[in-house]
Amino acid sequence: MKTLKLITGIALMGIFSLTSCQSEVDEVQGDNPNTNTSNSTTANNLKQVSMYDGSSDDFIDGSSCSSIVFPFVAKVNGIQINFISQLNYEQAITILGALNNDTDSVVLQFPLKIKMSDYTEVTVNSQSEYNAIVNDCNQAENAGKAAISSLNINYPITILTFDASLQQTGSVVITTEKQLFTYVSNMNSSEYFSIKYPITVTLTGESAQQVNSDAELKASVNAAIDIEAKIDEAIENKKKLETILVNGTFKVNSYINAGVDSANNYLNTTIDFANDWKVKSMSTLTTIATGTYSVTSDVDVFLQFGFTGSTNFSLFNNTWKVTSFTASTITLQSKTNSAVTLVLKQI
Repeated sequence: MKTLKLITGIALMGIFSLTSCQSEVDEVQGDNPNTNTSNSTTANNLKQVSMYDGSSDDFIDGSSCSSIVFPFVAKVNGIQINFISQLNYEQAITILGALNNDTDSVVLQFPLKIKMSDYTEVTVNSQSEYNAIVNDCNQAENAGKAAISSLNINYPITILTFDASLQQTGSVVITTEKQLFTYVSNMNSSEYFSIKYPITVTLTGESAQQVNSDAELKASVNAAIDIEAKIDEAIENKKKLETILVNGTFKVNSYINAGVDSANNYLNTTIDFANDWKVKSMSTLTTIATGTYSVTSDVDVFLQFGFTGSTNFSLFNNTWKVTSFTASTITLQSKTNSAVTLVLKQI
C-alpha cells in the first residue's frame, strides 16, 4: 500500500537545456559549441530535460519518474477505480480530496505497466518491485538527476553535427522531446554537436523567450530548477496551511481595500474552517455566513473563499495569495489586486 497526501498541482511538460561546451572534448568546457559530445555537460542536460515526465499521476503512483499505463485498477481510500483514461483521475482526486486532514491510501492492483523516464514500458508484478522503482526515482531526485519539467521548448529545433576536425557533417531536425532524448542517448563518444540558435523556450508561469546561445539556455535551465524548487516548497506549505486552518478558529485582524481598513465590520465574528472544505462565520454562537474554501499551489500558495449569506463576508470571495503564515497569523493578498489585503489571526 502506498500512503500519501493528495498533491494538487499542475501537470508540467518536460523540456530542453544546453550549457557551455568543450575545447578539450573529454573534460574542459570552453567557448566552442561544436565540441559538445555524448559525455559533455550539455548532453547530460539535454537528456535530463527531455526525459519522460511522469508527474501527471503522482497522486496515484507517488513517482515523478514514471507513470502507470492505462488501463489499470487501484483502490483509492478503499474505493476501486478502473482507470481507463485521464478522465478517471478526476474521480480519484475527488475521493482523495474529500477531507484535508485524513491519511489517504492508494492500493495498486498488479501486474501493471509503467512508462519509465526513458520512454520504455515495463511490466511490474508486485508492490515490492514497484517500491524499488519508486526508491530509484527518489534517489535520482535527491541527486538532481530527475526530469526538468518547468521549461518548455518550442519544437522543431535543429542539431548540427561535426567531425573531429569540427567541420559540419550534417544536421538533424528534432520535433519532440522523445526524439531529443533518444537522439542524445544514442549518440556515440566520437560525435560532436551544437544547437542551431535561436530557439524559443517558455518557463512555467512566464511568457516565451528567445534563447541565442548555450549560455542563455543554461541560464533558463537554472531558472527552471529554481521554479521547481519553489513548486515543491509551495506544496509543503499548502499542507501546513491546511492543517493550521482546520485546527484553528480565526478572526479578521485587518481587511484593507483602497487604503481603508474595514476590520471593524467583523468585530465579534469568527471564521471556522472544517476539514471537508466548508467554512462558516459565527457571531455570538449564531452562524452568519457559510461557504466553501480551497487551498491550491503552484510556485505560491493560494486560499480561495466562496461565502454566502453575508455581504461583508462575500467581499472575501476572491483568490488570495498567501504572502506569509504562521500558526497564529495568515496574511493574504488579492491575486488580482495587490492593494487588497486580508489578515486572519487565530483566537
